[in-house]
Amino acid sequence: MLEDLSQHVLDIAENSIAADATDVSVEIVEDKAENRLSMTVEDNGHGMSPEFLSRVTDPFTTTRTTRRVGMGIPFLKQSAELCGGEFILRSQVGVGTHTEAVFACDSIDRPPLGDVPATIMALFMGHPDINWRYVHKINGEEFSLSTEELVEVLEDRELLRTTEVGLWIRDQIKEALEGMRGGNGE
Repeated sequence: MLEDLSQHVLDIAENSIAADATDVSVEIVEDKAENRLSMTVEDNGHGMSPEFLSRVTDPFTTTRTTRRVGMGIPFLKQSAELCGGEFILRSQVGVGTHTEAVFACDSIDRPPLGDVPATIMALFMGHPDINWRYVHKINGEEFSLSTEELVEVLEDRELLRTTEVGLWIRDQIKEALEGMRGGNGE
């Protein structure tokens, strides 16, 4: 089982990569007033057939050839529902996939958010050929970062692979999230 929500983001984003997505958006919304935490990953990959989509929350349904089980999506769905939330999955062949999990913030069963800055850094660095967009909203404030913005400044997409740029990405996200939280952690 994945221990925190950032690991689920990584797992779903890796599914997007496997689906040949060229554009992937990750959005996390924390809203204490609404008692809601949501995470969404949306891509323009090849999408899922209606038949596969109807079975994808079954742990014995996977496209992997190295093993016969796929636990990420079933565990995420179960976790969201146990926390008074919901799991939404929409996909269309040739268009892409939208995966969203919603949690009650105050649920004792809600997994921690985890190290989102390191997760986003890993995605940007590991797959610089993909157009990533990351948006994080906390109680009405918003931080966003995209590879398109970074490539415009860097003038070389391959620089996204460098340690210096990766650490800068991580630190910028971490600083922004701390600022939106008023200097407090999760």
